[in-house]
Amino acid sequence: MTELWPVLTAAFITGFLGSAHCFGMCGGISGLFAVNASIASLRSQFPKAIAYNTGRILSYAFLGVVVAVLGKTAVDSIPDLMAPVRLASGLLIVLVGLQLAFGWRILAPLENAGARLWKRIAPAAKSLVPVNSIPQAFGLGLIWGWLPCGLVYSVLLLAATTAEPGGGGLVMIAFGLGTMPAMVATGVSASKLAQFMSGKRMGAGLLIVLLGLATIAMPVMKLAGTQGHGGHNMSSQTMES
Repeated sequence: MTELWPVLTAAFITGFLGSAHCFGMCGGISGLFAVNASIASLRSQFPKAIAYNTGRILSYAFLGVVVAVLGKTAVDSIPDLMAPVRLASGLLIVLVGLQLAFGWRILAPLENAGARLWKRIAPAAKSLVPVNSIPQAFGLGLIWGWLPCGLVYSVLLLAATTAEPGGGGLVMIAFGLGTMPAMVATGVSASKLAQFMSGKRMGAGLLIVLLGLATIAMPVMKLAGTQGHGGHNMSSQTMES
């Protein structure tokens, strides 16, 4: 669990400070809960927004479990993959940080790959719009969690490197919780929040890079310690001979 904390932290920060990116893709859906806001109070819209986001995060968690199972299968088949998987986890955190800090589209090909699946899922959302009830909002969130998004896919790659179903689900839940403030916010408040987040991307991205380097350092130090211990044992055996 200790080695999972940097990944969970990076996922949450990426979700929180990268959620300004989400306004372009999910802002329209989130805005459905602000329709006629001058008539219906935000208090009445809040439960629908929570239901929508709960459904969305559950979809993220499901995907996190699936990719982590695939990662675990690979590691179980080839035990020596564990160290490279941990190193890959750190490298991906670094890439996520660079993408967030500088706006680079490093993982855009992943987003394009998911577009084909989304075309089959998207029509199911039409029957849920307009959103008039909490169950509708929840169902829409479940569907919208599959929307092709490079930011989501990059964190899914992090989830896969945990090689544990529970860990993969937790990584995606942390990411989803990070996006919650932006997705629940509506109207003018959402616009101000987006501006605030955009201004903080550089610092957040560099922080995520540091988290990635820390994640890389853990397996490297462990491997170095194992080799050092092995070398000490070998020296002892030589002296005894």
